[in-house]
Amino acid sequence: MMDVERSSLCNCVVNFLLEENYLLTAFELLHELLDDGRDAQAIRLKEFFSDPSHFPPDQISRYNSLRVLDPQSLLEEKEAIEEKLALSDYELRLAQEDIVKLKTELQRKEDLTQDKSSEPSVSNHVNHAPEIHRQKRDAPFSDLGPLKANERKDLNCTVKEYLLIAGYRLTAMTFYEEVTDQNLDVWENSPASVPDALRHYYYQYLSSTSEAAEEKISMIRENDSLKEANESLNHEKLCLMKNKELAEGQINALTKSLEATQKDLKDKENLTQDLKQALENQRKELNDCRAEITSLKMHIEGSSSLQNPVAANLNSTQSQAIESYKEEIKSLQMEIERLKAEKTNISDLVDSSCGDKEAIQTEEKVVEMDENRTQISHHIEPAEVVDSNTLVMPVQTFDNSTPKPEENLPESSMNPSNSTDGFPDGRNLSQQEEKPLSEDSGLHLNSENLGSEPVPENMGLATIQILADALPKIVPYVLINHREELLPLIMCAIERHPDSSTRDSLTHTLFNLIKRPDEQQRRIIMDACVSLAKNVGEMRTETELLPQCWEQINHTYEERRLLVAQSCGELAEFVRPEIRDSLILSIVQQLIEDPATVVREAAAHNLALLLPLFPLMDKYFKVEELMFQLACDPSGVVVETALKELLPAIINWGNKLDHILRVLLSHILGSAQRCPPLSGVEGSVESHLRVLGEQERWNLDVSLRMLAKLLPFIHQKAIETCPFSSVSESNGTLLSSSILELYAGGHVEWPAFEWVHVDCFSGLLQLACLLPQKEDNLRNRITKFLLAVSECFGDSYLIHIMLPVFLIAIGDDADLTFFPPNIHSRIKGLRPRTAVAERLAILGVLPLLLAGVLGSPGKRQQLADYLRKLLLEGATKESRSTTHNMDIVNAVRFLCTFEEHHGMIFNILWEMVVSSNIEMKISAANILKVIVPYIDAKVASTHVLPALITLGSDQNLNVKYASIDAFGAVAQHFKNDMIVDKIRVQMDAFLEDGSLEATIAVVRSLVVAVPHTTERLRDYLLSKIFQLTTTPVSSTDVMRRRQRANAFCEAIRALDATADLSANSIRDFLLPTIQNLLKDPDALDPAHKEALEIILKERSGGTFEALSKVVGAHLGIASSVTSFFGESGLLGKKEITELPTEPVEALQSAASPAAAEDTRFMRIMRVTDMLRGKGKNPEETHQNQ
Repeated sequence: MMDVERSSLCNCVVNFLLEENYLLTAFELLHELLDDGRDAQAIRLKEFFSDPSHFPPDQISRYNSLRVLDPQSLLEEKEAIEEKLALSDYELRLAQEDIVKLKTELQRKEDLTQDKSSEPSVSNHVNHAPEIHRQKRDAPFSDLGPLKANERKDLNCTVKEYLLIAGYRLTAMTFYEEVTDQNLDVWENSPASVPDALRHYYYQYLSSTSEAAEEKISMIRENDSLKEANESLNHEKLCLMKNKELAEGQINALTKSLEATQKDLKDKENLTQDLKQALENQRKELNDCRAEITSLKMHIEGSSSLQNPVAANLNSTQSQAIESYKEEIKSLQMEIERLKAEKTNISDLVDSSCGDKEAIQTEEKVVEMDENRTQISHHIEPAEVVDSNTLVMPVQTFDNSTPKPEENLPESSMNPSNSTDGFPDGRNLSQQEEKPLSEDSGLHLNSENLGSEPVPENMGLATIQILADALPKIVPYVLINHREELLPLIMCAIERHPDSSTRDSLTHTLFNLIKRPDEQQRRIIMDACVSLAKNVGEMRTETELLPQCWEQINHTYEERRLLVAQSCGELAEFVRPEIRDSLILSIVQQLIEDPATVVREAAAHNLALLLPLFPLMDKYFKVEELMFQLACDPSGVVVETALKELLPAIINWGNKLDHILRVLLSHILGSAQRCPPLSGVEGSVESHLRVLGEQERWNLDVSLRMLAKLLPFIHQKAIETCPFSSVSESNGTLLSSSILELYAGGHVEWPAFEWVHVDCFSGLLQLACLLPQKEDNLRNRITKFLLAVSECFGDSYLIHIMLPVFLIAIGDDADLTFFPPNIHSRIKGLRPRTAVAERLAILGVLPLLLAGVLGSPGKRQQLADYLRKLLLEGATKESRSTTHNMDIVNAVRFLCTFEEHHGMIFNILWEMVVSSNIEMKISAANILKVIVPYIDAKVASTHVLPALITLGSDQNLNVKYASIDAFGAVAQHFKNDMIVDKIRVQMDAFLEDGSLEATIAVVRSLVVAVPHTTERLRDYLLSKIFQLTTTPVSSTDVMRRRQRANAFCEAIRALDATADLSANSIRDFLLPTIQNLLKDPDALDPAHKEALEIILKERSGGTFEALSKVVGAHLGIASSVTSFFGESGLLGKKEITELPTEPVEALQSAASPAAAEDTRFMRIMRVTDMLRGKGKNPEETHQNQ
């Protein structure tokens, strides 16, 4: 039994290897079976490898010869094998069909046999069992369909395991090498992964029934078919959606085209009416002209009858002249016939309206020529009447070499008003009719007209040549302000000259007409270029105009480069489409890198003009990159042009708003994240905040401005793609609650709408948590964007979408009823999870919630309620730390940057001031301190100072000290006398307390205000310090005395370095205060002590001497220079000589302002050096003396 089982397993492995085409493994297994003496199991492998159909002898011999086969023979063998394979497949299919038929018949016979037998015996069961197994084995493997990847992996691992267990190591190694697309060392945990898998499969197969297997196979097939059907339906759905979008776009395009066609049709109707009216007028004029010609002919006939005697006596010369003029008349008549023929041809080729117009123009030309030639004939041949038969001349007799009037004659000769220019004497026909023609006059006319020969063929070209030769010589001698008057001549010469090199030279003159053209002159030059491009066509514009213009791209003067930028936008219309998005775009790209701001601005403007002319979209991403480059330009003018003109042009042209928004959000976050952290301590709040450089700050500001510019497009796309179009909206483009309820159902997708609150808000919240406290400008940009979003989308969106997002982002609870279930996890993911994240949310997100979400005009009451809850109820919580309170104070400070919220904030602050809670009062003082920079003097006097005075009178010392700091902030920002007086009174009250802490707090709060406050408050501080130092300190605690002395020294040094003290203040307060401080050397810091000694020496009278000694000691200047400025020096003696009656103190007080400023500056330098420990060098000073 074991041999049968082993043989069956081996046969299974052989079948699998052959069916999966693992020939190398099968060949190795054949050798190992033969080596083990198991010839019975190797029979099929022998037959397979010895089969000439699989391995032809000639092919094997070729392989053994190691001859390199040529590709042609390989191809022929491949084709032969494919033919054999096709035949084998056909035979296999026939065999399988026969097997199925035999199985059916066999099954029917077995059913009959089972009905006849009453009870089966064990022997029958034993006999029938191999038959059943044979039936199962005969089931075609192809019925199961092709192997899936996981099935192949399980079977490969099973075969490898069997080969290893059976001891066929070499076969297992070959099999492992032959299976290259799967890792057989790792068998994933699946139902097929069991120990000794092949035996388990064998037993399971024996114990299973064919019905169960067929049912399972059918279920698997049905499942696969359902999956394929689902995929096909999804694909069909996507195709239908795309077709719908395309159809909508085509409908819009067809609608616009229909409107344009209707407009053109209306314009053509108007033009037809105008042409008809003009036709009537021209016909009237033509009839009048014909009548006049007829009257003139009759007059000629009468004149010829009177002049017959004179004509008989004409000499031979006159006869020759008459003959010549007869020929000229004939040629003119022939030209009239040609023009009539042209008129007929034109009227046949064009439509009715245009044909009428051109026929009128041709008829006018014929009449003009007829009139002119008739006048000439009247001058030439007064004795001859033009016969009507001579007008019918065959057109074929007209010489083709005869020049056409519109080609060779100047334009003035084609104008009827200038038709008399062809007469040398300048007389017209009416003047000749006033007196009869005498013989002398007739001879005179003939002699004059003998000299007026027909216009030569090359006369027009000669004129253009003369003009082209003269213009380069004339231009330099014309004043710059009048050179634009030469433009018509230059354009005419460029347009009509036949030589390309001359045209290039004239075009060069056109672009270099003015050395540095201003805006108006550039406009004139560019208008001339546009007009020229219209006339000469695309090819000459590309080959002549554009190269001359683009030669200036690297010109020294930016005005010339501006011409290049303008040409890119304005001349692009007159070149081929493939030139626009290749050559012209590359020129614009080069101009964007120009160092001149005006050139980059012009490049942005003209790129916006150029985009609608691009025929394809393959350059979209390059253009988008250029737009972002211009938007991040260091010049505000370039940025404004890019945002105002180029950005809308790209959206309208490319229609890729989604991509722009994704790139923009990536730029915003990337600009902030690339900056270094505020602190290197891992895990701290400062390690998450970023230190922005000037470039990154500018890029972020521009990116947020761009996001605000894109908001109308975002809103428009959200409205256009709204899937709930059946819902009637009373607010126009605002989103109602009913639409948000339908959206919350989650039955349809609305990606353009979801982007705002899922992606955009998430990115802005992430950015806000990266900005440190001082970046109020960027935080202000985000706030304005949020206010604009609430204004665009409406109050329902603000309440149900925006507010929940920001409440969750700061850690509060919110209602997500109006959000689809599939995005709940993303919104809840914004909630801070750690203590650091909670503080970052308070620092970054809370200001945006207060000012940008609740700060909306319609949510003032909700803002007041939330702020009252935050400040009043939150202050009662003992668990809240001081840091947390200061973060909330900072958020309120940012809210105060918007003046419209001041009234509400002061109402809440007053509730905090009169509260009995100590922490609430301290928070009120801190808020009052930080909002001082954002209020005016009136608000400070009526709201801030009364609140601070109330807090200052509180019995709690912490509240009192917090109010002292706030008073210092008020003193720092306001110089109003009334405010200063109130501060002085309150400071006196604090100092009367007598405590060391109050004294130090008062002094330090006023020291901060010293550089910005009035002289009265500085004198007040100095006098108070004098009074405090005069009183002896009874404390024996050296540390407390040192704290007090340090505060006083800092104040003295600040007053000395930054304030212009009066002489009385120095004499009465400053010097005595320093002397009092020096009396207690144990309480003084060495650096303070040395600084005070220098101030005392300087302020006590020797200003110039002390200054020069200090400078000499620190900068290495010889002290002999001191004698130059001292009393015994040259300048000192000179001043004493000039003012002998003035005392020395008056002389020092009368020093020049410049010297005073120098002294003040050097005092600052001296104090800085003292703090650094730089002392004087006494040895060097002694040597210099």
